[in-house]
Amino acid sequence: MVKVTKKNLNLNNIEQFVNNKYRGNNSNNNTKGVKKTKKNNKKSNNKCRKVLEKLEGKMAPKVILEVRKRDNNVKGDNKFSWSKLDTNEMYKNKRIIIFALPGAFTPTCSNTHLPGYEKNYNKIKKLGIDEIYCLSVNDAFVMFNWCKKLKVKNVKPLPDGNAKFTKKMGALVNKSNLGFGKRSWRYSMVVTNGKIEKLFVEGGRVHNCPIDPFEVSDADTMIKYLSSN
Repeated sequence: MVKVTKKNLNLNNIEQFVNNKYRGNNSNNNTKGVKKTKKNNKKSNNKCRKVLEKLEGKMAPKVILEVRKRDNNVKGDNKFSWSKLDTNEMYKNKRIIIFALPGAFTPTCSNTHLPGYEKNYNKIKKLGIDEIYCLSVNDAFVMFNWCKKLKVKNVKPLPDGNAKFTKKMGALVNKSNLGFGKRSWRYSMVVTNGKIEKLFVEGGRVHNCPIDPFEVSDADTMIKYLSSN
């Protein structure tokens, strides 16, 4: 377990420390801790409706997202203008991956989740995928600059600033305990011609979750699935 001191105080270490400590207190070897946590969640109304976990085999959300599109007619350095993205056009006659995460510029999302799909982009496409999208409840400006900072060239950002897509997925969770407001729970899915073929949802989904589970929505898990399907 990482020990957080003044010398190594940063978001990465704090997140890892909190996650490890929480998992240690609520492991399979400590059933009392698990029961206590479940009881506390019920009291504080932190439980989420089991909607997201039951969507496999259903149709993916049909929404219009507000995005920025390159426009050379715009004056100045920021040559982008507002545009609409219809998810129906994303789905049409395609097999795509959408992975969702809590927020741009956050540690796990920036160090592992998005970079993992970017690194394996070509490998994943060879397994029968037409495109890969990264979705977050962030606006188009934030998503663009985040991808720019991480030097992402292949994975396409999906800004769900109004949480329209996330709400329809049943993935919207309250993360006000971290000052985030409402964000998406972490998951990944394969969508074939608009139908959710396979869905990987991180466990422990509750409002104001004290940790950020990242076990099954990663690129490696997706590659294993695609390799046999």
